[in-house]
Amino acid sequence: MSNSSSIDTSALFKLSYGLFILTTRDGDKDNGCIINTAMQITSSPLRISITVNRANFSCQLIEKTGVFNICVLSQSATMSTFERFGFQSGKTANKFDGAGCEMRTPNGLRYVPEQVNCVISGKVFKSHDYDSHMIFVADITECFAVSDEPSVTYQYYFDHIKPKTVGGAPAVGLGSSDNSGVSGTKRFVCRICGYVYDGNSLPDDFVCPLCKHGREDFEKLT
Repeated sequence: MSNSSSIDTSALFKLSYGLFILTTRDGDKDNGCIINTAMQITSSPLRISITVNRANFSCQLIEKTGVFNICVLSQSATMSTFERFGFQSGKTANKFDGAGCEMRTPNGLRYVPEQVNCVISGKVFKSHDYDSHMIFVADITECFAVSDEPSVTYQYYFDHIKPKTVGGAPAVGLGSSDNSGVSGTKRFVCRICGYVYDGNSLPDDFVCPLCKHGREDFEKLT
């Protein structure tokens, strides 16, 4: 048994998670991101909660507008979908540019009609600030099934969707830095999205620029 004072963050990956596209909007700006925490919390009234990293642009939009959609990803989801919605920031990128999905729910927000099995619209009832993340509790205003495909879990993503190797080397995220081939420079890879950081050490407050996970989710490449 582990010493009660030790914390092995890798053990937290044993918790089961789904994967979802969270869509938001402010004015003419549509946005979407990938989150892994959404759940029904009551049946009467029908309410769900979602947890969003405060570093995500989507978090700011929900705080401002109070509405969102959750698209539950199915096992047909491709890596390109994760790259589109999870590996770039809505602050600088139009996540829906070229996506080919123009459909909207009655709340005016876009949703993704493919590679998902249901869509849930929420109107925020209450929010809670928990340091790095915000929890939004919302009334369900719309909910409909899209397909009967099984939902994607984190484990399914790691086992069947996320590339494990590229040319015999660990898969690299879209944001790896330019000095990756510099002799003597150490490299650290994010276990979540594959982003590679080049440097002799990771800063204590380092956050992955792609998936927003902290330095505890990086491991040194050998």
